[in-house]
Amino acid sequence: MYAGVPGNLVAFACKLSFHRGHDGFVSFLAKLRLIDHHQQTLQAVHVGGHLMVINTTGALKLIDKYFTT
Repeated sequence: MYAGVPGNLVAFACKLSFHRGHDGFVSFLAKLRLIDHHQQTLQAVHVGGHLMVINTTGALKLIDKYFTT
């Protein structure tokens, strides 16, 4: 029932980041056991510890996936 909802929310955050002039960059803290999952599903990059970042390229892919124009 909730499949795709987290990805959609992250895509919205990336879209908002573009609108605010941050080139789609989004960062968040992840649970250690979910780091690999976020890398695969959200195009996130593990920076260290719990910190993950979605860059412009990853943000554009998420926006294209969840927001069709």
